[in-house]
Amino acid sequence: MLKTIIAAVASVLFASATFAQSYPFQPIKVIVPYTPGTGMDTIARVTGTKLAARLGQPVVVENRPGASGNIGAAMVAKAPADGHTLMVSANTMLMAASIYKSVPYDVVQDFTPITMAAYGTMALVGSTSSGVDSIPALVQRAKANPGKMTYGSPGVGTPHHLAMELFKDVTGTEVLHVPYKGTAGAVTDLLAGQIDLMFFPVHTAAPHVKAGKLKALAVGSARRHPAAPDVPTLREVGVPNVEVEAWYAFFAPKGLPPQILDRLNSELRTILAEPDVRDTLNKSGLDISSSTPAELRTIVEQDFPRWAAVIRKNNITME
Repeated sequence: MLKTIIAAVASVLFASATFAQSYPFQPIKVIVPYTPGTGMDTIARVTGTKLAARLGQPVVVENRPGASGNIGAAMVAKAPADGHTLMVSANTMLMAASIYKSVPYDVVQDFTPITMAAYGTMALVGSTSSGVDSIPALVQRAKANPGKMTYGSPGVGTPHHLAMELFKDVTGTEVLHVPYKGTAGAVTDLLAGQIDLMFFPVHTAAPHVKAGKLKALAVGSARRHPAAPDVPTLREVGVPNVEVEAWYAFFAPKGLPPQILDRLNSELRTILAEPDVRDTLNKSGLDISSSTPAELRTIVEQDFPRWAAVIRKNNITME
């Protein structure tokens, strides 16, 4: 009986090793659960061409937007764990999993983390007409006038929205949320002084700040950003525990064989380290940062409950 079990296990291991050695044996599909032009889409397309050359198979990027990324993520969760279906997603998927009442997958358990790809630093900026020129001044005014100040976001459940909700929780302030259908409208109204504040990518904010049209109050990263070296971090100005950087990463369905996981991690990290890839992504406002699968899993496991707590506390939901 024992010999039979040992033989069966050996057979499975041999088959798995043979399968991994022949990988990839068909085109690789990279699902982007958002529209073209997003950070995720840029990463997928810039790395996809190089991954195809290194693996010897075509890499096809498919945009599957909808339900804050849930539609595309659900497709990946249900796909075979053979390395031929990958996903480039962001921390927005952790937020969406808590905002929607019903999500057809477990955001922590149903994916295999492959590698981090990049970070996008968020800056908290104010309109010039708001008269707010520092975080202490903002907190003081918001506490003196609860609900009178306003902030914009590209929509409910976006990182821009939840970053400000976390800021409000930590500082004990009340600022009115004005959701928009996309970033463009929110930025237009911020520049016009129709809203007072907004979290959005530091690279996007920098030209407006340099032109004197917006005031950069702080960055939501652990360290100051090269694109805005004179702008302090939130921690520096007395607001700890509000690191709100957007991150982007590669995932596969759960159960990806270790040999394939190791191969994909190695190939993608090599690609992300190439100077032309770094230059292209930096120009898009993305700061490259690769990782081991274990490091990415730790980030997912820590971020999910953090954002879930913010969402529950502020009763943020979407159908």
